[in-house]
Amino acid sequence: MSDRDALDALDVRTITEDETPDWQRALAVGFLQGPAVSEDVRAARATAIVPERTFGAFDDGRCVATLRSFPQELTAVGGAVVAANAVTNVSVTPTHRRRGLLTRMMGRDLAAAKERGDVVATLIAAEYPIYGRYGFGPATTVAEWTVDVPRAGLDPRWAGPEDGGRIDLVDATEVGKLGPELYERVRRATPGAVDRGERWWRIETGELRVWPDRKEPFYAVYRSASGEVDGMVAYTADDRWGEAKQPLNTATVKWLVAARPEAERALWRFLCSIDWITTVKTGYRAPDDLLPLFLPDPRAARIITQADWMWVRVLDVVRALEARTYTGAGRLVLEVVDAGGFANGRYLLEAEDGRGVCTATSREADLTLDVSDLGALWLGDESAVRLAAVGRVRETRAGAARVADALLRTSRRPWCPDSF
Repeated sequence: MSDRDALDALDVRTITEDETPDWQRALAVGFLQGPAVSEDVRAARATAIVPERTFGAFDDGRCVATLRSFPQELTAVGGAVVAANAVTNVSVTPTHRRRGLLTRMMGRDLAAAKERGDVVATLIAAEYPIYGRYGFGPATTVAEWTVDVPRAGLDPRWAGPEDGGRIDLVDATEVGKLGPELYERVRRATPGAVDRGERWWRIETGELRVWPDRKEPFYAVYRSASGEVDGMVAYTADDRWGEAKQPLNTATVKWLVAARPEAERALWRFLCSIDWITTVKTGYRAPDDLLPLFLPDPRAARIITQADWMWVRVLDVVRALEARTYTGAGRLVLEVVDAGGFANGRYLLEAEDGRGVCTATSREADLTLDVSDLGALWLGDESAVRLAAVGRVRETRAGAARVADALLRTSRRPWCPDSF
């Protein structure tokens, strides 16, 4: 059998319900988690699997590659929500790498998303070089800080918010009741944020255990002076003491969401005021997070991670560009090159009074760019001028990249608070 015949013999398709255990085993192997998946964890994880949106590659009946997608809502610039095809659980068994299995699975999944009418596809990339060839571009960035609490210059006498609000520790049951409404308010105001469905909250509160080694977090809620829940944080703490019997404990934030800066400030201040805590690890935050500016000495917050996070693949250029708002008025003709064939074409974008109208056009292009670079620009985080400087965007009309930046870039950077 030739190499080509061997590749064609690998069966790439959606799975059946009976194949879910083998698919989960292949996923665990691909993510280096070990081939054994316990029955209770397998059952919990299976609640997310919809067979008709779950792809596998099979070699002689054994699953050797995985990919799954699910419906998602993504907040565009300005607060509108667009339908997204969220891609996750992508793996290829080490013995079957470099055989085009991911390309075949991804192509089928994106084609189905386009047919459904999804505006974009999204994913969190474990490795940088993989997904650009499928039209995805890095659209959001995350940063992680560690705060040296003794150096921060905070008043050790702090006993609660100065604005009349209060902070309370709550249990997982209360988080399940209070969290969804608060998060809805936050994500609608955060470009790049995605929805958290019922399953997300069941996992977070421990009702559904997909991770056997999960450590139960502490939860704290900020309530405004009027009693409204405006912020919430989940965190864990270690138990470490120095040789001189001095506490050296770290509070690690799992997630922190706040509907107002006052709530955000109060929650960070609370974490830095917990007895025995000398270091706060923030978890993944927006790259322009306010945290350092809340500290009398911003240098006490040191960045330990900064990297790309959510990648976006535009499937419908017209709907994507019309979904978001714009900072000024202007006109731009984009030539979008899409090897996948979903978004190829020339598009006229006309923006005025914050809104945009996008239509197919035969006019001469001002900018020519790959669909992956359109994905990087769409949420306002990347700069067309930067991309032009490295040859990824080509100007046909001088100054067009500056026009694109004036229209597309945002005053605050987009942020996806979640992994998926």
